[in-house]
Amino acid sequence: MSEFWLISAPGDQENLQALERMNTITSKSNLSYNTKFSIPDFKVGTLDSLVGLSDELGKLDTFAESLIKKMAQSVVEVMEDAKGKVPENLLANGGLKEKMKYLKSRSYVCLDLPSFVTHFEWDMAKYPAKQPLVSVVDTLAKQLAQIETDLKSRTAAYNTLKTNLENLEKKSMGNLFTRTLSNIVSKEDFVLGSEYLITLLVIVPKPSYTKWQKTYESLSDMVVPRSTKLIAEDNEGGLFTVTLFRKVIEDFKTKARENKFTVREFYYDEKEIKREREEMSRLLSDKKQQYQTSCVALKKGSSTFPDHKVKVTPLGNPARPAAGQTDRERESEGEGEGPLLRWLKVNFSEAFIAWIHLKALRVFVESVLRYGLPVNFQAVLLQPHKKSSTKRLREVLNSVFRHLDQVAAASILDASVEIPGLQLNNQDYFPYVYFHIDLSLLD
Repeated sequence: MSEFWLISAPGDQENLQALERMNTITSKSNLSYNTKFSIPDFKVGTLDSLVGLSDELGKLDTFAESLIKKMAQSVVEVMEDAKGKVPENLLANGGLKEKMKYLKSRSYVCLDLPSFVTHFEWDMAKYPAKQPLVSVVDTLAKQLAQIETDLKSRTAAYNTLKTNLENLEKKSMGNLFTRTLSNIVSKEDFVLGSEYLITLLVIVPKPSYTKWQKTYESLSDMVVPRSTKLIAEDNEGGLFTVTLFRKVIEDFKTKARENKFTVREFYYDEKEIKREREEMSRLLSDKKQQYQTSCVALKKGSSTFPDHKVKVTPLGNPARPAAGQTDRERESEGEGEGPLLRWLKVNFSEAFIAWIHLKALRVFVESVLRYGLPVNFQAVLLQPHKKSSTKRLREVLNSVFRHLDQVAAASILDASVEIPGLQLNNQDYFPYVYFHIDLSLLD
């Protein structure tokens, strides 16, 4: 499952034993995979100051989750026909060429999202724990806000490009009455540069081909004999040329209309046709450059781990290059991708990492508010093995930790029990600190 429960309990002997009891029960019953979740000690002021910070963290948590879902969806939209490879491109901890340019002496491990969560380590370099809590939260908020701003501008530019291209493609794929003719006609189909003669294009229904051949020369005076040629067809009819004197254009149009022939308003302009073709080519090229189909997947020898039982190199820690991997192979990582996809991958990773750090902060703040000072609690990450086991898992947790808050424990069994001073729905409040992490970002 891609669902995690992040909980905490006081760190005294009694509750550490309760955690061990929880681990034993959940393991024997095959309810969940449990790991300790390390959170550094932060500078804590007064408990009153943490109340406002708790509210701010809740809003920022919601914002971050929404942002990474938008970014995941943007990857889906950019990859288009390669949507099956989207999960392979939604990773944490980087490993991309862009980061290696700046830190060639360091190695970055590309982790699938569940592995990153289960092996979470606080990034001291990016978010120093010695700073006041409010400063750490401010750093995270500014980082996420900047990513959102950049995402809006980049996706807006891409969507404009995509819309313009789609409009041109629609014009090139419509019927003969509406589609552009720049990719159909050629200079040789027209009489050009004549003061007296002009070539018109006429759409003729398929059942009327024979009628057209027999009558087009007599629809008006001054039609050049044997001047018609079929140059394109669709399911409904064909596009024919006909050459006549300019002075009879209107008369010819009228007679053609009476016979169910439609003169298409088109006059050959070599410069305009060239411009339209170049515009289509440019838009196709620009769109392709944003994402190319040879996207970087999970390569053989890459540092992406499919399970939890792995040794993880945290972001920013020096490590040896992968065995057998040459400098050229490491530098080529990320080639074949357009700038938008590369930006999305790098910044999705950054936003996701920031989100999990926010979860850690929420656990810390809520644990201090719930269990008091001095700071002493143990955080644990539970991954339910299957959806059907979540109810039983909740019962086990309630049984093990009900002594922490008897009223909250009772409210789980009886929704009519009110918890004094609590404004949340009872189902969000448990005897222990609890936060939910859902990695179903593409659902």
